[in-house]
Amino acid sequence: MTDTNKQLSRRNPWWWIPTLYFVEALPYAAVMTVSVIMYKNLGLSNTDIALYTGWLYLPWVIKPFWSPAVDIVRSKRWWVLAMQWGMAAGIALLTLALPAPAFVRLTLGAFWLVAFMSATHDIAADGFYMLGLSEHDQVMYVGIRSTFYRIGSLAGQGVLVMLAGTIEDHGGSAQTAWMITFGVLSAFFCLTALYHTVVLPRPKADADRRAGSFGALTREFMGTFVSFFKKPQIGTAIAFMLLYRLPEAQLVKLISPFLLDSPEAGGLGLSVSQVGVVYGTIGVSGLVIGGILGGLAAARGGLKKWLQPMVWMMSLTCVTFLYLSYADAPSLLTVNVCVFIEQFGYGFGFTAYMLYLIYFSEGPLQTSHYAICTGFMALSMMLPGMAAGWIQEQLGYQNFFIWVMVCCTATVAVSRFIKVDADFGKKNSSK
Repeated sequence: MTDTNKQLSRRNPWWWIPTLYFVEALPYAAVMTVSVIMYKNLGLSNTDIALYTGWLYLPWVIKPFWSPAVDIVRSKRWWVLAMQWGMAAGIALLTLALPAPAFVRLTLGAFWLVAFMSATHDIAADGFYMLGLSEHDQVMYVGIRSTFYRIGSLAGQGVLVMLAGTIEDHGGSAQTAWMITFGVLSAFFCLTALYHTVVLPRPKADADRRAGSFGALTREFMGTFVSFFKKPQIGTAIAFMLLYRLPEAQLVKLISPFLLDSPEAGGLGLSVSQVGVVYGTIGVSGLVIGGILGGLAAARGGLKKWLQPMVWMMSLTCVTFLYLSYADAPSLLTVNVCVFIEQFGYGFGFTAYMLYLIYFSEGPLQTSHYAICTGFMALSMMLPGMAAGWIQEQLGYQNFFIWVMVCCTATVAVSRFIKVDADFGKKNSSK
């Protein structure tokens, strides 16, 4: 790591890491998860929902193509703040699109705009994180970072969904409920943008930059990609990025429809507000515990030591939804317990994935290389997710969850081939 990258902010990371990653998760949750619940609530089929919302992953897939601009134009701090204000405006446009007769096309367009700005925000925020912290602190805080990211995600599919469900339960139409919900989210983004304007530190490594000539920009852009694909073990790394989340990529698109669908359709028949409560309370608790323990474990023993336990935890907890699909009228308590177990396993297991992306991105172009890694991560979610609705409607929920468990073998298998330095992430690492 260069001396520039070791320059640390004087601001305590607790002031900005939790809020930055909470805010980073909210638009992603709105685009990828809340949109699924909203379209289900508004009457679209599982096949249409999975296909349409699957395309919304595209900005995260292609974000490496503009990540060099974030690296070489202005500062990461500037990009973070600009995108937060932009997302506030984009979500407001989404609210205005809901009453229109062609609301499906218009809201998908608004979601795509928010997704583009969210993907750009991800590039800047992740680069800001790596520039502002030492290697050990990056590992130490990765559990906090991942936890608050998932808290933000679950707040989206928990608190926001609860709000929409409560409005609908009290006599509001589904359309009105979602308009109010996204209006609240837009206002929240305005407040958090103001907060981060004040509290985000100014690391010396995050200097304000101006792009040079078009030719220089093009050469630097191409050099970023060439250097990435020349990294050692690149083929194995890409396979890991694409396959580690194969079960989750399909599961995440059908969890909410499964909880909302009637028992006659193979679902659990929960209301929109009940789904919000399950994920906004019990789910958050499981995720927080799993994410924090995952980060602490990796900081003590290193990624290499904890990789396989995290892989198995990530995979085995998928069985909870298979159990729920076979259970005879499971109680709300049983549903909560299963969601807690699944979220705990996800929080613990996902730590390994995020740490490997940081590890593989190390070098002078770490921000752009990390963005390329997350582009592959988004592609790993996009393609299986687009087909998940069709697969479920062909197989039914029970057989679909069996299929997801079969896909866990890909996660376990690909993790056997990656190589990680034994000392990466340890407190006393000499790197």
